[in-house]
Amino acid sequence: MSKKQCTLGGEISMSGVGLHTGSSTTMTFKPAEPDTGYRFVRVDLPGSPSVLAVVDNVVEIARGTTIANGEARVYTVEHVLAAMVGMGIDNVLIELDNNEPPVGDGSALPYVEMIQKVGIVEQDAPREELVVTEPIRYFDELRGTEIVALPNDKYRVTVMVDYNNPALGSQHTGLFDLEREFETEFAPARTFCFLHEVEMLRDQGLIKGGNLDNAIVIVDEDITDAELQAKLKDLGIEENAVLGSSGLLNNKTLRFKNEPARHKLLDMIGDLALIGTRLNAQVLAARPGHASNIEFARMVRKLYQQQKSVRKYQPSPAEGMVFDAQAILKMMPHRYPFLMIDRVTKFDVEQKKITGIKNITFNEPQFMGHFPNRPIFPGVLITEAMAQTGCILLTAYGVDPEQKLVVFTGMNNVKFRGQVTPGDQLVMEMSLDRFRFNIAQLSGKAYVGSTLVAEAELQAAVVDREVVS
Repeated sequence: MSKKQCTLGGEISMSGVGLHTGSSTTMTFKPAEPDTGYRFVRVDLPGSPSVLAVVDNVVEIARGTTIANGEARVYTVEHVLAAMVGMGIDNVLIELDNNEPPVGDGSALPYVEMIQKVGIVEQDAPREELVVTEPIRYFDELRGTEIVALPNDKYRVTVMVDYNNPALGSQHTGLFDLEREFETEFAPARTFCFLHEVEMLRDQGLIKGGNLDNAIVIVDEDITDAELQAKLKDLGIEENAVLGSSGLLNNKTLRFKNEPARHKLLDMIGDLALIGTRLNAQVLAARPGHASNIEFARMVRKLYQQQKSVRKYQPSPAEGMVFDAQAILKMMPHRYPFLMIDRVTKFDVEQKKITGIKNITFNEPQFMGHFPNRPIFPGVLITEAMAQTGCILLTAYGVDPEQKLVVFTGMNNVKFRGQVTPGDQLVMEMSLDRFRFNIAQLSGKAYVGSTLVAEAELQAAVVDREVVS
C-alpha cells in the first residue's frame, strides 16, 4: 500500500435508504485535499456543516456508529469508513442530503464499487501511520468482549464471534493483507440480525430502512409460516418471507460460510477508522460490537495523539528518551537561565503523566548566592522545574506552545522534603488531574534517586501569547 496519502479520482454518487433511519439519501464521494481525512458533509442543512470522522465525534452506538458536530448528525458510518480504509483512501468529502448513507445490500461492496469507478489518486503528502509498540488491551467482562492490539508491521485483524446461539454458533475470521483481501473477502459481507431481535429493533426506532434485501435474518426461534407473516405485517414489512430450512429467512445463500464473522470484522475496520490515522498492528477481537470497538478506538486514539505530539517536536526519539534538550527548546518559551528541564523520559497521554529530568551542576548561577559556602538548589526552582514539566504534558491536550503560554496561578500543599545539591539529578513526575476551560490542575513529586525531595499541587491558566506580552 502506498506510503503517500490518496484520494478519489473523481466524484460519484449513489442513492437509497438508510438502514436505521429509513431516510432517502443521495450520497456523493468527492476528492479532498491532503490531511482532510474522512469528512461527512450535510448539504441539506444551512451552511452545509461537516463532521470529521474521529472517535471524539461519536454520539451514539445503538446497532451502528453515529457521529455528530452540533446539529449535523450522520448515522451508520461504519460501512462507508471500512470501504475507505480497505481501498486505501485517506482523504474524501462524503456529501449527504440526509442523515444516513444508503445501506445498499448491507455490506461495504456498493461503496467499493463506487471507488473503483472513479479510481484512486496518490497525493503529494506522506501518509501518517500509528505504529503500536506495546500491547493495548480492552476487556469488558459484562459483554465477554476482549480486544488487543499487538505490535506488527502491517494492519491485520482477527475476529471471533460466539452468540451462544445454535443458529449462528461460533465463527472466526482473519484479514492478513488489507490490500489483497478486503475488496473480495470482506467488503461483500452483509449485516445480519436474529429473527427474535427484529421486533425489539423496530421498537427502538431502528432498522426503519431494513428489508429482506439489505440484511441477513437468522432464524433463531420456533415459529410457523403463518406466525412469521403476522409478525412481518405487524412490523410494517410488506414483503413475503419463508422460514425455509437453511436457518436463514427466505433460504438466503451466504456469500461466505462465516459471513456474520466477516461482517463483524468489516464493522471493526470501519469503527477503528475513527482513530483518525492508519493503524499498524495485529488486532485480535473476541465478541466485538460497536460499543467495544468505539471504546477501544478511544484508547488507541490517545496513543496516536501522544505519538503525534512527540513526532512534532522529536521526529526520531532515542531509546529511553521522549524529548531531548533541542525538542524542549521548541516546546518551551523559557531560556537561560530559567529553563529548568533537560530531558523528558516518559510521556503517557492515556495516564496523563510525564517524567522530566533536570541535571544539577555547580555552574547553576543561583549557587553564587544560595549559598556561597553551601550550594543548595532553591526549593522554589524545584517547584518551577515541576511546573515546566507539567507544561510539556499539556501539549498533548491541544496547547500549542507557539500560540499559547501556560501561566501558573496557584500552588497548594507544597512540601520540600530533602536538599538538592550539585551533582544531583532531579526527576519530576507530574500528573494532569483536571483540564477544563483553559485551567489546568497538576500534581507531582520530585526525586533524587529514590528519595522524595518535593511535592506540590499546581494550578495554571492557558492564555494567548499576545495577551501576556
